[in-house]
Amino acid sequence: MFFHPMDFLIFIAFGVSIWAQFRVKGTFNRWSQVPVASGMTGYDAARRMLDNNGLYDIPIEPVPGALSDHYDPIKRVVRLSEPVYYESSISAVSVACHEVGHAIQHHQSYPMLVARHKMFPVVNFASGVAPLMIIAGLIFQQFNFLLGLGIVFFSAAVLFQLVTLPVEFNASSRARDLMVAEGFISNEEERGVAKVLNAAALTYVAAALISLLELVKYIMIFNQRSDD
Repeated sequence: MFFHPMDFLIFIAFGVSIWAQFRVKGTFNRWSQVPVASGMTGYDAARRMLDNNGLYDIPIEPVPGALSDHYDPIKRVVRLSEPVYYESSISAVSVACHEVGHAIQHHQSYPMLVARHKMFPVVNFASGVAPLMIIAGLIFQQFNFLLGLGIVFFSAAVLFQLVTLPVEFNASSRARDLMVAEGFISNEEERGVAKVLNAAALTYVAAALISLLELVKYIMIFNQRSDD
């Protein structure tokens, strides 16, 4: 059975995910046209926030591409896309400080980030084998145990995405608080910062929702087969 009643909800969630992707790009582009009163570039804000939190040894590197910004916890480096690194706008400063929020989390051993890092090796393996087992279990109904194993592995990937949510929200919260406290933005500019960061967070929420609904679907199929 390849069509399931849960597919309707999953389809809606996919629609939300696509809308979220367009929204984050549109919001970033809109607020990238609004300069910050401080005149700081994304690099300036990131460097100052790192230094103010004692993270002098963490470098900041420009990387090509749009919205390719991230913090690398292995090499301990903040990487900012070129529009964020060089430009002085609400979008640039917001994204840059969000990534520094992750660096601060790492430095302070934020529990959810620590859990996420510990889960990564297992999830990296599980996300690779789970689809194969689930597909095999759906095609060959006599091997329902394969579907069960796939569900176990897929559950790890879903848990990873759920743990990611508080990590992202906390990084944004840290960024907003520090940006205001350290004078990177004015109170009036905080509205634009909130819009940029909230739009980005929505993409993680949508992705987690899709995975969670898919997991529920597979569990329902497995239970139905077990009862037959």
